[in-house]
Amino acid sequence: MSKRRSYSKEFKLDVIQQSYQRDNIRELADELGIDPGLIYAWRSKYKQQPQQSFPGKGIPSRTPEKKELAELKKELADVRMERDILKKTMGIFTKKNG
Repeated sequence: MSKRRSYSKEFKLDVIQQSYQRDNIRELADELGIDPGLIYAWRSKYKQQPQQSFPGKGIPSRTPEKKELAELKKELADVRMERDILKKTMGIFTKKNG
Protein backbone atom coordinates (compact mmCIF):
# COMPACT_ATOMS: atom_id res chain seq x y z
CA MET A 1 0.00 0.00 0.00
CA SER A 2 1.39 3.40 -0.90
CA LYS A 3 1.57 6.19 1.60
CA ARG A 4 -0.19 9.44 0.83
CA ARG A 5 2.29 12.16 -0.06
CA SER A 6 1.95 15.68 1.23
CA TYR A 7 3.33 18.79 -0.38
CA SER A 8 4.21 22.12 1.17
CA LYS A 9 2.34 25.29 0.30
CA GLU A 10 5.49 26.70 -1.29
CA PHE A 11 5.87 23.64 -3.53
CA LYS A 12 2.24 23.87 -4.67
CA LEU A 13 2.53 27.58 -5.43
CA ASP A 14 5.74 26.96 -7.37
CA VAL A 15 4.08 24.18 -9.38
CA ILE A 16 1.10 26.42 -10.13
CA GLN A 17 3.42 29.17 -11.36
CA GLN A 18 5.37 26.72 -13.54
CA SER A 19 2.14 25.29 -14.96
CA TYR A 20 1.14 28.69 -16.33
CA GLN A 21 4.57 29.13 -17.92
CA ARG A 22 4.62 25.71 -19.59
CA ASP A 23 2.62 24.52 -22.59
CA ASN A 24 2.37 20.88 -21.53
CA ILE A 25 1.25 20.21 -17.96
CA ARG A 26 1.63 16.45 -18.40
CA GLU A 27 5.38 16.90 -19.02
CA LEU A 28 5.67 19.09 -15.93
CA ALA A 29 3.81 16.50 -13.87
CA ASP A 30 6.07 13.72 -15.15
CA GLU A 31 9.17 15.75 -14.29
CA LEU A 32 7.89 16.35 -10.77
CA GLY A 33 6.55 12.83 -10.29
CA ILE A 34 2.97 13.92 -9.61
CA ASP A 35 -0.38 13.36 -11.29
CA PRO A 36 -1.42 16.04 -13.81
CA GLY A 37 -4.90 16.11 -12.26
CA LEU A 38 -3.31 17.26 -9.03
CA ILE A 39 -1.84 20.29 -10.76
CA TYR A 40 -5.22 21.19 -12.21
CA ALA A 41 -6.85 20.77 -8.79
CA TRP A 42 -4.25 23.01 -7.15
CA ARG A 43 -4.70 25.65 -9.84
CA SER A 44 -8.46 25.58 -9.42
CA LYS A 45 -8.30 25.82 -5.64
CA TYR A 46 -5.79 28.68 -5.80
CA LYS A 47 -7.87 30.52 -8.39
CA GLN A 48 -11.00 30.31 -6.19
CA GLN A 49 -9.36 31.41 -2.91
CA PRO A 50 -5.76 32.57 -3.28
CA GLN A 51 -5.39 33.73 0.32
CA GLN A 52 -6.96 30.70 1.98
CA SER A 53 -5.73 27.88 -0.24
CA PHE A 54 -3.36 25.22 1.06
CA PRO A 55 -3.58 25.78 4.83
CA GLY A 56 -1.68 22.55 5.53
CA LYS A 57 -2.11 19.35 7.56
CA GLY A 58 -5.65 18.78 6.35
CA ILE A 59 -6.95 21.80 8.16
CA PRO A 60 -9.94 23.16 6.31
CA SER A 61 -9.74 26.66 4.96
CA ARG A 62 -11.66 28.88 7.34
CA THR A 63 -12.32 32.54 7.60
CA PRO A 64 -11.88 34.07 11.06
CA GLU A 65 -15.67 34.17 11.40
CA LYS A 66 -15.95 30.44 10.66
CA LYS A 67 -13.18 29.69 13.17
CA GLU A 68 -14.97 31.67 15.86
CA LEU A 69 -18.28 29.99 15.04
CA ALA A 70 -16.69 26.53 15.30
CA GLU A 71 -15.12 27.43 18.68
CA LEU A 72 -18.46 28.74 19.98
CA LYS A 73 -20.28 25.60 18.83
CA LYS A 74 -17.72 23.42 20.61
CA GLU A 75 -18.01 25.50 23.78
CA LEU A 76 -21.81 25.29 23.63
CA ALA A 77 -21.66 21.50 23.27
CA ASP A 78 -19.32 21.30 26.29
CA VAL A 79 -21.61 23.49 28.40
CA ARG A 80 -24.67 21.42 27.44
CA MET A 81 -22.85 18.23 28.40
CA GLU A 82 -21.87 19.72 31.78
CA ARG A 83 -25.47 20.84 32.33
CA ASP A 84 -26.80 17.36 31.59
CA ILE A 85 -24.30 15.80 34.00
CA LEU A 86 -25.32 18.24 36.72
CA LYS A 87 -29.01 17.49 36.13
CA LYS A 88 -28.38 13.75 36.50
CA THR A 89 -26.28 14.30 39.60
CA MET A 90 -28.99 16.45 41.19
CA GLY A 91 -31.56 13.74 40.38
CA ILE A 92 -29.42 11.08 42.07
CA PHE A 93 -28.88 13.16 45.22
CA THR A 94 -32.52 14.18 45.56
CA LYS A 95 -33.67 10.55 45.31
CA LYS A 96 -31.24 9.43 48.04
CA ASN A 97 -32.11 12.28 50.38
CA GLY A 98 -35.79 12.47 49.70
